[in-house]
Amino acid sequence: MKRLLIDGRLVGTEKTFASLNPATGQVLDQAPDATVADAEAAVAAARRAFDTTAWSTDVQLRIRCLDQLHQALTDHLEELRELTIAEVGAPRMLTYGPQLEDPVKLVRYYADLLRKYPLTEELGEREIRGQRHRRWVEKEAVGVVAGITAYNYPNQLALAKLAPSLAAGCTVVLKGAPDTPLTTLFLGELIAEHTDIPPGVVNVLVSSSVEVGELLTTHPGVDMVSFTGSTATGRRIMAAASTTVKKLFLELGGKSAMVILDDADFATAAMFSAFTICSHSGQGCALTSRLLVPREHHDEIVAMVAAGLGRVTLGDPTDIKTFAGPLISERQRDKVDGMVKRAVAAGATLVTGGEKVDPGFFYMPTLLGNVDPDSEIAQDEVFGPVLAVIPFDDDDDAVRIANNSIFGLSGGIQSGDEERAVALARRIRTGTFSINGGNYFAADVPFGGYKQSGIGRESGVAGLEEFLEYKSFATVLPAAEAAES
Repeated sequence: MKRLLIDGRLVGTEKTFASLNPATGQVLDQAPDATVADAEAAVAAARRAFDTTAWSTDVQLRIRCLDQLHQALTDHLEELRELTIAEVGAPRMLTYGPQLEDPVKLVRYYADLLRKYPLTEELGEREIRGQRHRRWVEKEAVGVVAGITAYNYPNQLALAKLAPSLAAGCTVVLKGAPDTPLTTLFLGELIAEHTDIPPGVVNVLVSSSVEVGELLTTHPGVDMVSFTGSTATGRRIMAAASTTVKKLFLELGGKSAMVILDDADFATAAMFSAFTICSHSGQGCALTSRLLVPREHHDEIVAMVAAGLGRVTLGDPTDIKTFAGPLISERQRDKVDGMVKRAVAAGATLVTGGEKVDPGFFYMPTLLGNVDPDSEIAQDEVFGPVLAVIPFDDDDDAVRIANNSIFGLSGGIQSGDEERAVALARRIRTGTFSINGGNYFAADVPFGGYKQSGIGRESGVAGLEEFLEYKSFATVLPAAEAAES
């Protein structure tokens, strides 16, 4: 059984909870169930490490430790790959990209960025009331960070918080999702056993208790909360953190729209849309789960998308040929199925799918046509392989429908005219955008959303700066020095 990491020590707990293999529904292993007391100890360790050690000021130590973490992840990549497939239900092919190998690149990126990133910025001199003043800005670590992750991409979400926060000089209490605890704990073991990261700098917890998360978001010893998960939970965290005015990063839900314009290659766009919604069986906040199509071509495009969904391989995630695996739990599958049934009852056309597949927590790729843009299925995040097709009348109508959402995480346009596509993309209020299949997902590209999709950005230089505070300095130059300047 894997262990928690608290103050440099790997520790077990009296109580445990089960982690299931979602492809079989069977228990994979038991996970240690952290208590509120464990969380208190982790925060205290992180606070001490930040306040009393050189971690926040020793740039070379941080670079060395990030290099070591990257090497450890590389050396143990295959172990982590098999664990991710088993616990997350992630198809093997996805682990060669966003489920594992792309997240490992984040550690390399931030180690290299720290080597060249200017932590001091000179603003020059200025004369004020007959004296010369030198002004500059130094960028300092925020402090103790509580990183709270979701289940769908546990390696990506953990490393997108750990790598930049450690590069910035922060100390961290990382809480993994209760649906995928073992994957996050594996990272803690690598840190403890294969890096020189000092005790207390990184603490890794998992828990079945909501009280542990609540403590991290309200604890006066925590300076910042970095959370990835649902918008509903994000709202509660924002309210809880307000009592101590913590800095917040929130990466929340999405209901992103893919727009197929009338000059697009319909066959290519339909196939792209079908496979996109089935990536990790739709369990991605940035996936385009609304498909906006010209009204006069609705039936034609729906037929093409249905054919594309028929080519998606759903099944055993250990098989390299499998494209879509299971949903994470029976609870999530019931939620998806309930939303599909309500959509059909509300007037949407069930074109294909809408069925559970056993054993495990599989759900057939599902296509709904003639969806009302104001309906539940078009407005609420499903987090399953369900694509809602919505007809539009013209470009302005497409933009209006795309923006008709509380979310603003991602989006896409398929068009034969790139200039037209870019012009429309600029009118759609989202933080990321794909044009004709363009892939923005990379370590150097900021990721985050508008509106209720969150606050702040992960990855890229912006991802590092989320964990930095700006301190402005000014000093009066001596008269002789001022004269020389």
